[in-house]
Amino acid sequence: MKKKENRNAIATYIVLGIMSLVWLFPIVWLVLQSFRETPAGAFTKHLLPDTYTAENYTKLFTDTTLFNYPRWFRNTLIVAIASCIVSTVIVLLTAYAFSRLRFKARKPMMNVILVLGMFPGFMSMIAIYHILKAFGLVQSLFSLVLVYSGGAAMGYYVAKGFFDTIPRSIDEAALIDGATKNQVFWKISLPLSKPVIIYTVLQSFIAPWVDFIFVSVIMKDNYNNYTIALGLYQMLTRENITKYFTQFCAGAVLIAIPITLLFIFMQKYYVGGVTAGGAKG
Repeated sequence: MKKKENRNAIATYIVLGIMSLVWLFPIVWLVLQSFRETPAGAFTKHLLPDTYTAENYTKLFTDTTLFNYPRWFRNTLIVAIASCIVSTVIVLLTAYAFSRLRFKARKPMMNVILVLGMFPGFMSMIAIYHILKAFGLVQSLFSLVLVYSGGAAMGYYVAKGFFDTIPRSIDEAALIDGATKNQVFWKISLPLSKPVIIYTVLQSFIAPWVDFIFVSVIMKDNYNNYTIALGLYQMLTRENITKYFTQFCAGAVLIAIPITLLFIFMQKYYVGGVTAGGAKG
């Protein structure tokens, strides 16, 4: 029996090892290409660079005539932080309302949100563009914040599941002591909900950080208001890819660092928010 278990364990580790190599190879290759000295486009004869240099990273911040990477990075950071704050507040308030309050339209509203959430967001991008255009908000960073945080309430499911796990007796005790429902939420429920708050923050931050579709539709040719996703894509066009591919790799590495660090430092809270939020419906 032990031999069979050992063989199964060995087979499992081999499969996982192969999957890890397959997953890590593109990342390692991208990092190595970012240090390639000779620009040769995406397809080269040699898998590994012949010579290495950090000049590609330097050019991202010094050669900004055609590709203004620092400005794009700043735009992305502003939009991601603003959207994250607004979305997190909306999600937590919506989730708490559905978890704790009982009103006639509660279940119909939850069902409507569930159905709407089944449709991909990009299906509405043309309508959203014309609405923003009617209000004179196209090609602005503010419009991106509105788009990314406008549908935040539809992501309340995990947070609601987490609030459902908090005993109602805590709320009732606070209300008996004279606290208002508003105070119960901000001073009691939220301090107990650190995992789901971090989960919501990460989810709300990542979406605008990596989005390409909406920013490409809304910004059009407003070069200075591009975000990183759309800006880096310009380096891959037919006329630019040969010369700027290594700088694209460098930019991709830099933009991945903040998200990677966030997940490393907040992983346990992120996992805790997902597991606890999935405990109840």
